Amino acid sequence: MRMPQNTEESSLQTRYTAVEDYGIIGDLRTAALVGVDGSIDFMCFPEFDSPSIFCANADAEKGGRFQIQPQLESMREKHLYLPDTNVLITRFLSEGGVAEVSNYMVLSDAAEACEQALVRRAKCVHGEVRFRLFFQPRFNYARSGHRVESECEDVLRFTSEGEDGLSLRLRAGVPLEIRDGDGYAEFTLQVGEHVTFIMDEARSGEHSVCDEPTYATDSFKKTCDFWRAWIARCTYSGRWREAVHRSALALKLLTSRRHGSIIAAPCFGFPNEVGGERNWDYRYTWLRDASFSTYALMRLGYTEEAESFMRWLEDRINELGEGEILQTMYRIDGSKLDGEFHLDALEGYCQSRPVRIGSTNHDQMQLDIFGEVMDSVYLFDKYGSQISQKLWASLRQVLAYVCEHWQDADAGIWEVRSGHQEFLYSRILCWVAMDRGIRLAYKRGLPAPIDEWRAVRDAIYENVFEEFWDPDRGAFVQFKGTKAVDASSLIMPLVRMISPTDPKWLSSLKVIREDLVEDSLVYRYRVGEAFSDELKGGEGTFSICSFWYIECVSRAGDLQRARYLFEKMLGYANDLGLFSEQLGPKGEFLGNVPQAFSHLAMISAAYDLDRRLDQHPSRSVRGGMG
Repeated sequence: MRMPQNTEESSLQTRYTAVEDYGIIGDLRTAALVGVDGSIDFMCFPEFDSPSIFCANADAEKGGRFQIQPQLESMREKHLYLPDTNVLITRFLSEGGVAEVSNYMVLSDAAEACEQALVRRAKCVHGEVRFRLFFQPRFNYARSGHRVESECEDVLRFTSEGEDGLSLRLRAGVPLEIRDGDGYAEFTLQVGEHVTFIMDEARSGEHSVCDEPTYATDSFKKTCDFWRAWIARCTYSGRWREAVHRSALALKLLTSRRHGSIIAAPCFGFPNEVGGERNWDYRYTWLRDASFSTYALMRLGYTEEAESFMRWLEDRINELGEGEILQTMYRIDGSKLDGEFHLDALEGYCQSRPVRIGSTNHDQMQLDIFGEVMDSVYLFDKYGSQISQKLWASLRQVLAYVCEHWQDADAGIWEVRSGHQEFLYSRILCWVAMDRGIRLAYKRGLPAPIDEWRAVRDAIYENVFEEFWDPDRGAFVQFKGTKAVDASSLIMPLVRMISPTDPKWLSSLKVIREDLVEDSLVYRYRVGEAFSDELKGGEGTFSICSFWYIECVSRAGDLQRARYLFEKMLGYANDLGLFSEQLGPKGEFLGNVPQAFSHLAMISAAYDLDRRLDQHPSRSVRGGMG
């Protein structure tokens, strides 16, 4: 809900929905964020990384939205997913009546034959409810104008005046008006009555199945059937099953059915600090995030999604030319980004600007990506299908690059813009790259310069323990030459570079707890402590780091404390079970939502902790220093 913080901020705060009050719907091509107030405030169309058609989250006045708004006094708002689906129900309750709006994007098993449509159904559950509808598309990141025409009394067509010429059609079960170039309707429903609204792309001369009289009923059924069949394939049956399933469903919404790629988050514009400049566009495929997501999905039995991503990844690796290396991130179709630009005409979420599109980090040197890629390939070969000869030949070239450059400075996992350092996390993941390459070669009997690879792997190992260990602090440090610690080092025992009960590791875990942990919440590092990232302001705690910390406590043997921390972290999800990138000082969501990083780390922590609790149901071994 849009709740003012104080009198001074009320005008601004009431215009923007709290980040935690959004749910997500999608069709594995794109996604939409639906506020608890019944407003779709963000949506790109027709793909995840296409220009937005609604982005009221980035500018409440100019961004555009699609809102169905009951006119009820003293109304309470809540939302929920239909069990085992990504069909979102927004509910409005008051003494004068109860209303619901169902929201979904159509899906079916027949991927190629499935139309792309957004369906919303308004229903009166109790009493008599009057509704208002606002359909306000703003094409091309709200930079292009549009024209609108009425095809009949209940169908409007909106066409972008931009280069893409995108055309959208809105069908309704009630008459639609044109007001200031936007769609508008008012209607009243009695108990049990409902009205359906359908948005799809308007293609001239093509018949659309959305015109069929039973379309709303048929599409609702096939969409629910799709999601329930998909979640039924999940092999996880342990504790926190409902939360794990919701995280799996959220991750699935971030996958491209057509390409096999996996995006980091479905949106842009939500800041890491309200009013600050730290906001990013996450609608792309980071090799790091996607590789981790693939592992999380494989753990739950979803090898088909892993195989689709592997095909996408194999294409990126095999297409490398002489002297080229993998980029940090790509568009969902595998093409390269062309930098970052700002939407200066938009005020930003609660005046958090600039609103950034694209990224300047697409061609950054981030050496850790080779470790994440090799780890995902190794695990897919182990639990999915054996990799091809061609891919192995390309991977040998990747590992040859790691052999030559593992000692280089880079931008690290956090994509630092102020200058390169020799980051611990990157060094760890270079070790992972070499280790998984060696394991894969041995396991499959593949040709490889094993002696050279082993020498490099061992050199990296020695380098980490000699040059990144600070004996005065008793901890592994963020980068060579600093005394600061970084929560990304929590990955060490998770990738098996160090035993989770090694005295050095337990000492380092203790320092991380003292420096970066507040209860169950973990900062990735202290902003401005060891280096400047050339950005103003601060940020919240990172949910992925919080779940990594919990898994480290679990692996160290302190199971009861790990369980306590894990269940506290679950309490920071929103009422739909979704997590954003970060949490603010009041537990509010910061950053984009839902964030793949947060959900995949939650799945990993749940999986590990559940398994260990089954093995030792009442065990609480001291020494985890959780």
